[in-house]
Amino acid sequence: MKTKKASKGNISVFETIRKYDKNGHEYWSSKELCLLLGYSDFQQFLPVIEKAETACRNAGQKKELHFKEITAYGKSKSFASAKEDINLSRYACYLIIQNADPALKPVAAAQTYLAAQARYSELSAIQKQNSLRIVKKRRIFLRQQLAKYNLQLAGAARKAGIVKPKDFAIFQNHGYMGLYGGLDVKAIRELRDLDADENILDHMDSTELAVNLSRVKQTAQILVNEKANDASQANSIHFAVGLKLRKAIQETADILPEDLPVTENIELAKGREAELSIRKTSKSRVDSKLRKNN
Repeated sequence: MKTKKASKGNISVFETIRKYDKNGHEYWSSKELCLLLGYSDFQQFLPVIEKAETACRNAGQKKELHFKEITAYGKSKSFASAKEDINLSRYACYLIIQNADPALKPVAAAQTYLAAQARYSELSAIQKQNSLRIVKKRRIFLRQQLAKYNLQLAGAARKAGIVKPKDFAIFQNHGYMGLYGGLDVKAIRELRDLDADENILDHMDSTELAVNLSRVKQTAQILVNEKANDASQANSIHFAVGLKLRKAIQETADILPEDLPVTENIELAKGREAELSIRKTSKSRVDSKLRKNN
């Protein structure tokens, strides 16, 4: 909300009259807001405040948290007995501005300011939501790629003589121990407080999945290129690849794989993405029918 009294730049006059109480909470003086909005008589401004208080209560908010009546002695009392001033929260100010007389130029300017702020917040929320969706999609994609290349790794390990599930588990642990500073699957699961039946890959973020995808792809390629023919050699190769990646991370990043955050089970993320896709498809069909009918 800008007026002719506003300072240069994009600072709103509304923000310049903000105050702080002894606890550091922001507030606005109702009398200062009255003048800012172009009301010359505070008595004429009181009905606007009362409408805002009603809107506050109807919205399920506690009025006393947003409209604090102040007496000449600085103590909060009933506003009817001491019409000195009211300390307003930001929310209270917004309600007052919405209920003020738009015929007053400062009020019209303030309402425009609020509308612009609301739109900006809406666009910011949409942008944030879209960014989160991109991150989720990348995570899902990387997890799918890991599943695909883990099958190739299993095939390469089988050619190297690793056939029994127990031996393959040992082989996998060698890769994790190289990458995670000696931690095997069980230790990583315990470190992240996951249940025994939970797959650690399903709780990794995109960064960690990408590193593990690199580990899997490189190991599978080296096993094929070097024509590994026994479990001991395959285990050593897998450990060496993991260790090489760890050293690279240590040189370029501030956080090691074992310290990366644990994320929600990727199956939940997939479910939400699928649900969102269904909703979008349904909305698109409805919109299409409405356009045809019109």
